[in-house]
Amino acid sequence: MPDTLVKRDSYVSERVATLKPSGIRKFFDIAATMKEVVSLGIGEPDFDTPKPIVDAGIASLQRGETHYTSNAGIFDLRKTLAEHLERLYGVSYDPATEILITVGGSEALYLSATALLNPGEEMLIPTPCFVSYQAEAILAGGVAVEVPCSMENNFDLDPRALEAALTPRSKAILLGFPNNPTGAVASRETLLEVKRIAEEHDLVVISDEIYDRLVYGGHKHVCFSSLPGAKERTLLLGGFSKDYAMTGWRIGYACGPAEIIKGLVRTHQYTVMSAPTTAQAAALVALKEGEPYVQQMVAEYDRRRKLIVAGLNEIGLPTFEPKGAFYAFPKVSVTGLDDETFANRLLQEEHVAIVPGNSFGAGGEGFCRCSYATSYAKIETALAKMRNFVNRL
Repeated sequence: MPDTLVKRDSYVSERVATLKPSGIRKFFDIAATMKEVVSLGIGEPDFDTPKPIVDAGIASLQRGETHYTSNAGIFDLRKTLAEHLERLYGVSYDPATEILITVGGSEALYLSATALLNPGEEMLIPTPCFVSYQAEAILAGGVAVEVPCSMENNFDLDPRALEAALTPRSKAILLGFPNNPTGAVASRETLLEVKRIAEEHDLVVISDEIYDRLVYGGHKHVCFSSLPGAKERTLLLGGFSKDYAMTGWRIGYACGPAEIIKGLVRTHQYTVMSAPTTAQAAALVALKEGEPYVQQMVAEYDRRRKLIVAGLNEIGLPTFEPKGAFYAFPKVSVTGLDDETFANRLLQEEHVAIVPGNSFGAGGEGFCRCSYATSYAKIETALAKMRNFVNRL
């Protein structure tokens, strides 16, 4: 026995200890302690899951389907998903080897990073981006390299900036379009350039298309893997949370080359075994019967989108017109406040919760995210309170 015991400073790994707390959760924690907060912060549909989908989950439980499925997920769900993607985007996946059903899109992101990145390898991430993108690279032992997008370019990715960020350690590009938090939808021309860069530098593209059905104004979503020659180096990620209002069901997917999907399954089988059986049964009905509900939700989001964008611009907060997802991204730095101070003071003084743009990477500094996945009346109330706040400034 040694004479003295050396006590560690911390039992938490450096990789985890250095992760930044979610800026979104920080503001929700503060708002939860306050009364009568109008929240434009949550990135979740305010609609309930459509009844036929709920009924399918209940029926599955009543049939006694309470056991594990295969690691990759129920085959009928994978087959129906493959048909769904081919019908929408003309891209074909083998349900037996090229599709994995995951615990939400979040698990698909984590599995993609861990399957692809060796220690020290780099993942290029256009920002602003979803708060977990950089963390996924770090948790996999890799390095997150941010490539800022600008409002002047409609928050579309500049391929020249992407190419300038490449190094010999670059391994993957992580795209998130339609974008959270900006609502930007990448142009086909931009995505073709990304494909060219990926081919020339032998990179894998992870395309997170969780908001693929939520596009507006006649705009069309471009599925990255549907581009000519892109499928062989693309991991297509998606889910049911946003399109079908199924956030609590925790059901998503990853599609890609069989060799890469096999790598995802290796981690998946040792962490979660399989996605929730009940949620898989519900997701199957979502694909078969959910389209009318998707169209109804998109129409209502579009109505709210027009209200919030016009309102923010009228207040004096320059706001890019979002073409997808359900977020507006006003430039608040015009008030003389940084985004963190603006969001903090708005919450404390007017009880309106929004999320500072720096939560979404360097490209978000000076902006704030306002979700319009809430009622029309609440958006009107929030805009009135924001107008009061900005006028005082």
